Amino acid sequence: MILTFLISLLLLQADPSAQVPQDDITAVSQDDITAVSQDDITAVPQDTPVILSESEESAEADINVGEIIFEHIGDEYEWHITEWKGKPVAIPLPCIVIEDGVHVFTLHHAAENGYTLNENGKLVNAATGKRPIDLSVTKNVLALIMSSLLLLVVVLFTARWYKKHDALKEAPTGLAAAMEPLVMMVHQMARENIGPDYRRFSPYLCMAFLWILLNNFLGILPFFPGGANLTGNIAITLVLALFTFFIVNLNGTRHYYKEIFNPEVPAFLKPIMPVIEVFSALMKPVSLTIRLFANMLAGHIMILSMVCIIFIMAKYGPLLSGGMTVVSVLFGVFLDALECLVAFIQAYVFTMLSSIYIGLARAQDE
Repeated sequence: MILTFLISLLLLQADPSAQVPQDDITAVSQDDITAVSQDDITAVPQDTPVILSESEESAEADINVGEIIFEHIGDEYEWHITEWKGKPVAIPLPCIVIEDGVHVFTLHHAAENGYTLNENGKLVNAATGKRPIDLSVTKNVLALIMSSLLLLVVVLFTARWYKKHDALKEAPTGLAAAMEPLVMMVHQMARENIGPDYRRFSPYLCMAFLWILLNNFLGILPFFPGGANLTGNIAITLVLALFTFFIVNLNGTRHYYKEIFNPEVPAFLKPIMPVIEVFSALMKPVSLTIRLFANMLAGHIMILSMVCIIFIMAKYGPLLSGGMTVVSVLFGVFLDALECLVAFIQAYVFTMLSSIYIGLARAQDE
């Protein structure tokens, strides 16, 4: 878990009114001025308001759904909490960049230090437009730190209960009672898929499952400290998949590598099979990465899209807006429940596939 944290920390890184031009004003001599009675003079107000057309008002009322969604699922240099009296309430996070020395500042003071944000929301040098070495504590990094510390506390408190009680004579209570079925499920999974030496790999599988499950659920929460799209960040899922990849290949047996480089196949397939097997081994972490990343990201996007429908339909009148609001809320609650199920399933699938890959690497000659 600590190695995952350290590596992920590095990877995370309106039309104006018409005016008459002066050239079009014709000079009128004093002799051409005809006396006009006061009743013939029509008063023209000087500050006539500009009335926007219906299309212009509609354009102003429209919201950018894509911008809202990607703002919520993306990484930021501050953690937005809410708005109070029209002003955003956010946790400022330290921006740490290395370029001609180490510079530490918050996002609000980026311009003073010669940096700005590019179109992707990343810090760049304001003068050159180049990206510096960015080691900033962003929203995802802070979420990574908090979730790892939270999981550490949960595991230590669970271990503390087992240290003080005899589990063979007393049923666990409280936090230990909630953790035991999860740990035993992963323990049984490792025993079935890996084989006799499963105990060597159970700690990694257990921590991977609990860490993914915790961050999946925290990502669903719409308020602090939840809301960070951590497992929907491909850098995070890639690091987890690489840990499985290295554990598999560093603990592979002779039989495992023999099946890759010298499989028992007909002679005409000998040159082809090693290429296929190596490609298959390299695709395993890719599938682990994309499966977890895509499923969690898609869930967040669907929920945010249902929320945005409420604001999109607001301009179409109370009847249609009210009806769609009810539909959006109902579907939103359904998607939240579905996302909770997906959060557990994705943590389970990642752990199960990791145990299967390790079991294949630990296979012995018959």
